[in-house]
Amino acid sequence: MRLSARVDYALRAAIELAAAPVGRTTAEQLALSQGIPGKFLEAILTQLRRAGLVRSQRGPDGGFWLARSASEISLADIIRAVDGPLVGVRGERPEQVGYVGAAAPLQRVWIALRASQRAVLEEVTLEHIASGKLPDRVVELVNDPRAWAAPAPREDPGRTGEGAVEHVAQARGRSTGSA
Repeated sequence: MRLSARVDYALRAAIELAAAPVGRTTAEQLALSQGIPGKFLEAILTQLRRAGLVRSQRGPDGGFWLARSASEISLADIIRAVDGPLVGVRGERPEQVGYVGAAAPLQRVWIALRASQRAVLEEVTLEHIASGKLPDRVVELVNDPRAWAAPAPREDPGRTGEGAVEHVAQARGRSTGSA
């Protein structure tokens, strides 16, 4: 899964709003606190406002605040507001993409992927992040050492030993450094 800079910035700004004391926070304060380019942030805040997630007021007492409680806004809500659906295949929703022949089951994989992402992103709210108290299910996933590890090189079934790893690395355009 790849998250755009726009999503990363939107999430960080929304979390800052969730963590802010009662009142309004200016775009400048948000940009400075999270190191987000100001003009980029303004466009993101406009998207969040249009999606009904953030409210704003202009003027000397102006600023931004969450339109709903932080416990009612999920990470998925923010992502969808700025980037659209969680999983898209060539710009289409997975259930609208069809495959033929041997690739036919691929559609079900994309739907399962979306369900997996939803299981985390729809459960975690801005309040969870702002408070540092993640849901138990997410903590469980994070505590699995496999979640932190880079995927190991896969061996070529037609080769064995070091040559197999070297062959796979070469096929991927990398060198293992062995001579």
